[in-house]
Amino acid sequence: MTITLSQAQHALTACIDKAVALDIQVCVCVVDAGGRLVAFARMDGSNWASIYGCQGKALTAAATRCNSGAIPPESVVMSRISELEGKNMIYARGAVPLFRDGQLVGAIGAGGASADLDEACAIAGADSIGCTITA
Repeated sequence: MTITLSQAQHALTACIDKAVALDIQVCVCVVDAGGRLVAFARMDGSNWASIYGCQGKALTAAATRCNSGAIPPESVVMSRISELEGKNMIYARGAVPLFRDGQLVGAIGAGGASADLDEACAIAGADSIGCTITA
């Protein structure tokens, strides 16, 4: 079971709607359970570096099955996993895993604002497609 393109696009829209309501500009992406990109959007005025930030955080949430900022990057295991993955994982708040019926189906990440606001946008995206952020 994995997230569909239609669900990913719906989650992106909800995440962007939340960012508009918060008066911020973000980049947002949805990845599948393996951490691979399904959908991406960059709001006008968002920082170009956030393109990589949102993807790295979403990858981390998918790989760890928890919020991207929940695991300390100093963890030897996480450091090794990140190294094997190409050092693309980012251990900062702003992404959440997506579970449906207890199964990991993907993750959604946002980047470009503060950690709290990025995470609020990601949660809005998860909520919009009926996914929980814990198993």
